[in-house]
Amino acid sequence: MLVLFVIAVFSFIGLTAYLILLQDAVNKIHQLYPEDTMYIDTLPELKESKISVIIPAYNEANNIRDCIQSILCSTNLSSANMEVWVVDDQSTDNTLTIIKTLQQELRDPRLKIMSGLPRPKNVKWVGKNWACVQAVQVSIGDFLLFIDADVRLKQGAIDGAVKTAVIEKIDLLNCLPKVVCVSLAEYLIQPLMFINLLVSLNYKEAKDPKTKTAFAAGPFLLFRRSAYESIGGHQAVAHEVAEDVALARLIKHNRFKLGHYLGAKVATLRMYQSWSALWEGWTKVLYVGAQRNWLVMLYLAIVMLLIYLVPWLGLITLTIHSLIFGWHGIDFLIIFIVLIAIFMQYKLRTLFNEALNCNSNYWWLQGLGGLLVAAMALVSVIKVETGWRWTWKGRSLSSLILLLLQNH
Repeated sequence: MLVLFVIAVFSFIGLTAYLILLQDAVNKIHQLYPEDTMYIDTLPELKESKISVIIPAYNEANNIRDCIQSILCSTNLSSANMEVWVVDDQSTDNTLTIIKTLQQELRDPRLKIMSGLPRPKNVKWVGKNWACVQAVQVSIGDFLLFIDADVRLKQGAIDGAVKTAVIEKIDLLNCLPKVVCVSLAEYLIQPLMFINLLVSLNYKEAKDPKTKTAFAAGPFLLFRRSAYESIGGHQAVAHEVAEDVALARLIKHNRFKLGHYLGAKVATLRMYQSWSALWEGWTKVLYVGAQRNWLVMLYLAIVMLLIYLVPWLGLITLTIHSLIFGWHGIDFLIIFIVLIAIFMQYKLRTLFNEALNCNSNYWWLQGLGGLLVAAMALVSVIKVETGWRWTWKGRSLSSLILLLLQNH
């Protein structure tokens, strides 16, 4: 029981620290608010500005129609001020057919389609980078808004983001949409992952302009074109699997301004909609997003187990032990610590709900969620370092290993 007591205390301390970090992040990362298109008349800089929205799409038949419609309906900006480029990145499903059909139905002059070219063989292109580069080459926007196909914008989202970027003089505005969970697997994984992301965005070193540490989430990235081109854009991160993080680091390293915002009021995101997609997606990106630092992944795994799994294991173990051997003085102390720790887990989820409007369903299964996230962190290291089943939507990433070894 002494060992269980010590572990319970460490779990309690870890949860306390994590709760404080999350509360600080929720307090300091501001909400992004929608704005009416009439803001153009109040800001001279915007009167002549154009906005290019870019959606890279690879096998997004289930998402692309709703995504495009949400973007077009979110603003009253005309084709004189906004264009929406959808790039079909050599999809093998009917993504391109859906886009073309929608274009014929809507006949909206703002909507433009590009059939992406095959990836050049002289550069190791991965993920959405090549699709984004092609769209940027034909776009005319002074602001470039990169949107993933699983994002849905709300009324005033684009207007609010651009106005905020102008007023705050931000070169890269990163918005975290409301996290939508439907399946049990999503509720187990996504809240924990995005809580980690919120804490990371508010990390002291990430906010310090003198350090190289920077983070970003790729679903909603708004660049000033001048800053984007200055850092080399997606061309400069062609081989980066976690291109969002790589772009954020380039922005920071080149002394441009990076701003993070909570975006529950302007957009929603349902990311990785099945267990297989969750596993493939997070194990693909976790380790490379941490700059291939295996100590960070080990630390993440330990923290996830300590703050999520340990309290529930302690409760179960103590209950079984006490039923067999009876209750002793230290048992009551341990059960008190464990129950407080479990309550703190619930507080983590309510804070997350406050930040990104994701309800607390299945919060009592966070022990299992913590175990799964810990496994993802460790498997991510194995996949990247060996190439074993390192894929995204069927595309193998193992050819990057030699390049990663050269750059490490």
